[in-house]
Amino acid sequence: MPEVIVIDEIGTSEEAAAARTIAERGVQLIATAHGNNIENLFMNPTLSDLVGGIQAVTLSDEEARRRGTQKTVLERKAPPTFDIAVEIQDHDQVVVHTDVAEVVDRLLRGSPPEPELRNLRHGKVEVRRPEARESLLNVAKRHEGRLRIYPYAVSRSHLERVISNLRLPFEITKEMEHADAVFVLKAYTKGGFKVVDEANALRLPVFVLKSNTIAQIAKAVREVAGETGAISAEEEEAIREVREAIDTVLTEDRVIQLHPQKGQVRRIQHEVAERYHLSTQSVGEEPDRRVILFPPETFD
Repeated sequence: MPEVIVIDEIGTSEEAAAARTIAERGVQLIATAHGNNIENLFMNPTLSDLVGGIQAVTLSDEEARRRGTQKTVLERKAPPTFDIAVEIQDHDQVVVHTDVAEVVDRLLRGSPPEPELRNLRHGKVEVRRPEARESLLNVAKRHEGRLRIYPYAVSRSHLERVISNLRLPFEITKEMEHADAVFVLKAYTKGGFKVVDEANALRLPVFVLKSNTIAQIAKAVREVAGETGAISAEEEEAIREVREAIDTVLTEDRVIQLHPQKGQVRRIQHEVAERYHLSTQSVGEEPDRRVILFPPETFD
């Protein structure tokens, strides 16, 4: 029984299936596969099983409304074959994803991964972890509490509407040099457009939107507003649920009841709702205790 097996360049579905079989038998497995990043793997039908595989799931009408998505969504099919993934970016630089399952789940929900960046300098490895996500909002303190967004090919009117509806201390700037964050459509991140390079030169965080819809813009705005540092998958799902409920409360002016959660997770949901000036209340008995969100005028 081997302790370690090393595979060079997994390239077929049969090799991917064999790798899963080896991993399930408790053997330490190290392998390489072709792709620029982890997203290339799960979008590759031949190799997607290495990161858990992707399947289309049809949601009920109620669940689709709760999530704010279409009825058919993509979800991870199984646990990934490899727990850790490393992207080799250069001879002396790699990106490390320490939890492949969490990374794939985040990507399928439209959230960017937060990997470690490791560089080899003068014979020593330097590790740069993701900065605490709250730091972006802290930047706003230098501008009287307002965070400035520079939209590139993103609808300014849609962005203004989202900021107004969510009641956030954000403003739109026409100059990237004056911005704290950049919003750009995915179509403008390649093909000769240099907006991302310019943002990187200014050390500005870039939020890429798949389309120019209110839903996509709201998602990016909520991502900026909800940056709170490293959280568990359970907490992230609870935050996603409360954000979608907040949108419903503000747009439809009705009470929303969330799913049951543990006390620690409920506290996070209360805190997120408070950022949008909404009143909340926990009701029920454990383990079915849950958070209720009320429209702004309910307790006026």
